[in-house]
Amino acid sequence: MSGSSNVTSMRKMVHQLRFEASLNRVKVSQAAAELKQFCLQNAPHDPLLTGVSSSTNPFRPPKVCSFL
Repeated sequence: MSGSSNVTSMRKMVHQLRFEASLNRVKVSQAAAELKQFCLQNAPHDPLLTGVSSSTNPFRPPKVCSFL
């Protein structure tokens, strides 16, 4: 029984290793350059970098109206 389970686990391992070997690899320098380019292209639309206008901010504090 343990022999057949051992063969099954080895087949699964071989299948996983073949799958990992067939993946397309990208150099870290290329991935970093693409990430930098993406960030620079989308920076004008990022509210954390550009801020949110007070008229479109849904989390702005409510205005208090007081009569004297």
